[in-house]
Amino acid sequence: MSSTKELLARRKNRVRLQLRQRNDGKPRLSVFRSSKHIYAQVIDDAGGQTLVAASTMEKSVRESLKTGADVAAAKEVGKLIAERATAAGIDKIVFDRGGYRYHGRVKALAEAAREAGLKF
Repeated sequence: MSSTKELLARRKNRVRLQLRQRNDGKPRLSVFRSSKHIYAQVIDDAGGQTLVAASTMEKSVRESLKTGADVAAAKEVGKLIAERATAAGIDKIVFDRGGYRYHGRVKALAEAAREAGLKF
C-alpha cells in the first residue's frame, strides 16, 4: 500500500500533466498548503521562474490574521497574489491545486484571486 506522501505526489503529477496539456503558455498559480500556513506563487513554466509569490509567512499578512491555517488567511493570500500578479501585468493564469482537493483553504484562495481580478 502506498504512503500518504506517495499518493499526494501522484495526484500532484497527474494535475500538473493535465495543466501542461492545456495551459497555452499561461503562467501557473501554484498552491502549497501546510498545517500552519498557505503559500501561492505564479510560475512561468517556459522560463522556469517564479514571477510573483505570497504567503501567510509575510509580516504584513501575519499581523492581520489570527492564524495562517484557516479560510480567512487563504482569502487574504488570494487577494494579495492577485494584486501582485496584476501589477506585474499578469491577468490570465491556470490554477494548479497541487494534488489537494478543490475545497476549503484551496478553494478560498482561488475564489479570492478570481474576485481580485485574475482570470482562470
